[in-house]
Amino acid sequence: MKILIQNVHAVDKNLDSVTDILIQNGKIAKIASGIDEPCDRVINGQGLIAMPSFFDMHVHFRDPGQTHKEDILTGCQAALAGGVTGVLAMPNTTPPVDSPEILQYIIDKAKGTGVRVYPVACITKGMKGKELTDFEELKAHGAAALSDDGKPVRNAEMMRVALKKAKEANMLIASHCEDLNIINGGIMHKGSVSEELGVKGMDRSSEEYITAREIILANSVQGKVHICHISTKGCADIIRTAKQLGVQVTCETAPHYFMLTHEKLRSRNANDRMNPPLREESDRKAIEEAVIDGTIDCIITDHAPHTQEEKADFEKAPNGIVGLETSFAAVLTALYHTGKISLQRINELMNINPRRILGLPRETIRVHAPANLILADLNKKWVVDVTKLHSKSCNTAFRDMELTGKVMMTISNGEIRYEYEEPKETKKPKKTRKES
Repeated sequence: MKILIQNVHAVDKNLDSVTDILIQNGKIAKIASGIDEPCDRVINGQGLIAMPSFFDMHVHFRDPGQTHKEDILTGCQAALAGGVTGVLAMPNTTPPVDSPEILQYIIDKAKGTGVRVYPVACITKGMKGKELTDFEELKAHGAAALSDDGKPVRNAEMMRVALKKAKEANMLIASHCEDLNIINGGIMHKGSVSEELGVKGMDRSSEEYITAREIILANSVQGKVHICHISTKGCADIIRTAKQLGVQVTCETAPHYFMLTHEKLRSRNANDRMNPPLREESDRKAIEEAVIDGTIDCIITDHAPHTQEEKADFEKAPNGIVGLETSFAAVLTALYHTGKISLQRINELMNINPRRILGLPRETIRVHAPANLILADLNKKWVVDVTKLHSKSCNTAFRDMELTGKVMMTISNGEIRYEYEEPKETKKPKKTRKES
């Protein structure tokens, strides 16, 4: 398919101009003004931004074994609606991803979706924390990284050995930082709101302690470690200092951690519960600052679908929210439209850095590059309607919120895989007078 995008504002590293983009045979064929060639599709890009498509290095597609919540196909549809053409899929499925057979299942099922799904394999067999998996074998069968996400590796010596073996295998370990003894059944941030609601809280020291532990262990073997979904001021400070000292540590956060606080849980809605939890305003500000100053490398979603039935009980519901379809809009709303970061910085956070950390080539808008890009309306205001999400689940903390900025089209390998359609207005039936 031959596609011409006209008069679009293209933004990439070292690119910031209004131009035409010609796509042919899955690649970018020309970037210039006034391209005039017969095409299968001509798109008026006036008023739109073209950017390289995004990579979310922390998602849960629940496949295999939990496909009532999500599966690889619906997860990929949600990703495309958010401008994402590459994801790192976490291994806490049923069964966990600890064998070549499960890796192959995920890779095969993702083929043809328009999204590159890179599976993460478990650090320990069955995620039980007792025996390490065979890193080399898992890598040979397609594992892009290692994690026991959803729970930490509790034994510090086992984690140290894992970091050493991961270094030898040239693999990244992504750590879910949480001390389960400190958590002790907590379901939300430990603070004034948890006390008011009369529920067990999750003390921030749990996340900060294991973050510090992982950094010390990685440094002891001269290896690298990636810290998942940081949410506290303490974690940001620890990681910032470690980077200054030369430790090979990277980290990520999600939009809810720099946009929302535990105050949102006063309504006792389990769709506002995730792990780590929403923290206090001081934490929110610190996470925002860490995104701005470069301490945080990536913005991810931790897309974690659960059914409405599972989320019905505030105190018993599982943790997690969906986020693939709102992430870019949330970042634009909170950080770009407020003048805190540029589109180039968003490109770093959502495209360049996650792919660099994983050793993958970044998507780029240049001639001969694969045509993986988005078209977005930065100023389009829209309200998050959970009934319009492409995910099987609708457990979002951004429900009914107005966001500014929308992905209008996602192109993957030269093929239009997602195109936004304005919702049709439903005509209200005319009122009739009751017969007397």
